[in-house]
Amino acid sequence: MAREESVIHFEEVSFEYGHNKPILDEVDFTLRRGMKMAVMGQNGAGKSTLFALMTGALTPESGEINRSHGMKVATAAQVIPREKMALTVRDFFSSYFDTKVYDIDPKIDAVLEVVNLVGHEKLHDRLVQSFSGGQQARLLLASALIQDPDLLLLDEPTNNLDTSGIAHLTKFLVDYDKTVVVISHDAEFLNAFTTGVLYLDVFTRKVEQYPGNYTDVERDILIRIEKENRKNAQLAKKIQDNKDKANFFAQKGGKMRLVAKKMRTEVEEMEEAKVDVRKEDKVIRPFIIPAQAELSGTVFSLTSYTVLGAKGKPIEKKANINLRKNNHLLLRGPNGIGKSTLLEAIARGTAQGATLTEGVKVGYYRQDFSTLDFGATVFDALMKVMGQPDEKRLRSVAASFLITGDVIGTKIGSLSEGQKGLVAFASLVLERPGLLILDEPTNHINFRHLPVIAKALSEFEGAMILVSHVPEFVSQIRIDDILDLEK
Repeated sequence: MAREESVIHFEEVSFEYGHNKPILDEVDFTLRRGMKMAVMGQNGAGKSTLFALMTGALTPESGEINRSHGMKVATAAQVIPREKMALTVRDFFSSYFDTKVYDIDPKIDAVLEVVNLVGHEKLHDRLVQSFSGGQQARLLLASALIQDPDLLLLDEPTNNLDTSGIAHLTKFLVDYDKTVVVISHDAEFLNAFTTGVLYLDVFTRKVEQYPGNYTDVERDILIRIEKENRKNAQLAKKIQDNKDKANFFAQKGGKMRLVAKKMRTEVEEMEEAKVDVRKEDKVIRPFIIPAQAELSGTVFSLTSYTVLGAKGKPIEKKANINLRKNNHLLLRGPNGIGKSTLLEAIARGTAQGATLTEGVKVGYYRQDFSTLDFGATVFDALMKVMGQPDEKRLRSVAASFLITGDVIGTKIGSLSEGQKGLVAFASLVLERPGLLILDEPTNHINFRHLPVIAKALSEFEGAMILVSHVPEFVSQIRIDDILDLEK
């Protein structure tokens, strides 16, 4: 393909989920070879729908999606599908091909090298579920790369990645010579490689295409919003003036009524000229995670722990951690060293060298949300964690996390990853834990919610253990002690 050749072209494409939920309305845009685009838009604007239309997983209601002849599209989703977690690495990669690929092992080795997931052992026979969250994120990316796509679609690819992983991914995307489209809220990451933005307007349901990086376009959109607000303010003043004059002339009777009628027509035209100004996504309300009552003395202690060394061998290390009420611990370490494994063992009460004081209730936020019952409705799941049922309080807490209307009656497995995260936080509020364990709580969460969440965690009065690879988020939280598993 020539560099200028179109890879995919949307021509008057419309799509809706039933009659009551239109997503795209006669959308037009073109992606050419070598473009590196970010996708921006509010929650519910249709970013994931846009990806599904590009891959062909969804079909437009009307319009045409023209793909270059023989073009291959590959997607790295946010999470590994649950049905693929029990596969070996070899079978996991094989599942992305329609026909059997002979001698696939060298291809697997090549893409694992690209995503910096290599070790001193053969990984092909390991189960996907045995990898850490950060390593699974790299497997997802590698599953797209092994298909050698002409169009690479990445949905929140930095979730679970440590600093090294993000740097490695960024370098790969800078050097990648084919077309890339990325959904992400990480401005620094996007600015490093994107050359344009597709902006989904939730009001007009159009896709606007902008040149420049994420920050450039965000600034341009803010300028446009200010202009729209000024225009609407001017029109509102003229509309009110004309209404007042029309009422005055209508009372005069005779020919003045014709003047009044003309002015009312002008009012209608000006009302139509007003534009729907873009509004920010709704943000969750400030909240408090109540701590378990009557906590005293040492809540949790850690005298030793196990990490995975360079050759994948377990190494036992000594520690001297004592968490009391209102003590916050940050757990650090690269992907694959054993952070999530340690957190899970602490939550289950099986971690060697760890002691949880009897009677202390643990609130555990897992990065894969597996502490939630995916088969239960949000309402039933939240009611279960309350202890003493209180529907009024349940609905009030749920509403503060934007869980209202039909969402509260929806099965958790049908929610978006971001909604599952908000349900998990609502559960913690209702649980009243004595020890709060959080494993990558920023994953999948709208970036506008993060300052609210950080404030709630900073003010938590129980004991807390936090794992997060997002420095900006961690900097907003009170941390009393740090345990670096690598040192």
